[in-house]
Amino acid sequence: MLAALTGLGLSTAAGLNAYIPLLVVGLLANFTDAVRLPHDYAWLTNGWVLAVIAVLLLAEVVLDKVPVVDHVNDMIQTAVRPAAGGVVFSATQATSQIDHSAWMTQNPWVSWVIGIGVALAVHIMKASARPVVNVSTAGVGAPVVSTMEDAGSLGMSLVAVFFPALVIVALILLAIPAFFAIRALRRRKARRAAQRLRGISQPS
Repeated sequence: MLAALTGLGLSTAAGLNAYIPLLVVGLLANFTDAVRLPHDYAWLTNGWVLAVIAVLLLAEVVLDKVPVVDHVNDMIQTAVRPAAGGVVFSATQATSQIDHSAWMTQNPWVSWVIGIGVALAVHIMKASARPVVNVSTAGVGAPVVSTMEDAGSLGMSLVAVFFPALVIVALILLAIPAFFAIRALRRRKARRAAQRLRGISQPS
């Protein structure tokens, strides 16, 4: 169970920021015994790979805090974040043992599917909520929310590795603001629909 929670937490973190969990896993595997990667994922500990991930992370941190630019960045990240989720889920499970499951050993692709699915779901919620934040705060809220997302990604990554039993609690804490963001998005769409209907019903 703990192994599955580690993968779940890391793929959730990837949905918020693709590069933070990759960098955390790579650095921990390279310099500590907290993460042990299978041979197929040894490239994550390569110094050049970690440097590239760090540069991409820096770009992500800057771009995601600029209104409008963050929306473009989210569109690009629609492919990157799910892929990162698949990598970290699969790598940290060694694609072979989720609770010592023989079935998972014979079907390593399942780890990829779960990681991609979780990261994509989180990414969609993030990307959907950001326009609401930008419009409702005139763009001022973008850097604040982005910083919170980065912190959430880092926190979730560390919790997933060192305290996997707390991943469920962390997911609940992340789900609360997501719930309010989705509700605000629905209200915004409802207002727009009502405004369009009023415009159509008014005589020319």
